[in-house]
Amino acid sequence: MFREMRRKKQLLSNSESIEILTQATSGVLGLSGDDEYPYSVPMSYVFDRNKIYFHSAKCGHKIDAVKKCHKASFCVIAQDNIVPEKYTTYYKSVIVFGTIRILETENEIKNAIEKLTVKYHPQASKEGRDQTIMHEWKSLCMLEMTIEHITGKAAIEIVKKQ
Repeated sequence: MFREMRRKKQLLSNSESIEILTQATSGVLGLSGDDEYPYSVPMSYVFDRNKIYFHSAKCGHKIDAVKKCHKASFCVIAQDNIVPEKYTTYYKSVIVFGTIRILETENEIKNAIEKLTVKYHPQASKEGRDQTIMHEWKSLCMLEMTIEHITGKAAIEIVKKQ
């Protein structure tokens, strides 16, 4: 169903890919947009047990795309060091494919937003996080992507050093 990576020597292990997803702070969510144009949008996220959670407004292009098609991809670039004399970059990246849905129950939404708030402000007190969540609750929408396939890749120069 999913294509095998062509440059297999550059394939990162599953654990390296998971580490990148866990540590990175943003990526690009790819959806099927209007008139069959791809719609890619930068997103903050949190990864947790084969799921990726995103926060969103309750309406807009992204939500319309999710409602239209539940398939999605998400790409994270963990390293992108420019090497001018070689006209290239030394990079590490991960791309995941899966299905995405809008969380509907209060419990699902609360669990997902709590994971996100802990990732981005781990020093905050639970009371502080809860206060912020309640302040934004009426306009809050949470998305959950279930990962079906994951591929990590590194520049060949990085792979050779390992």
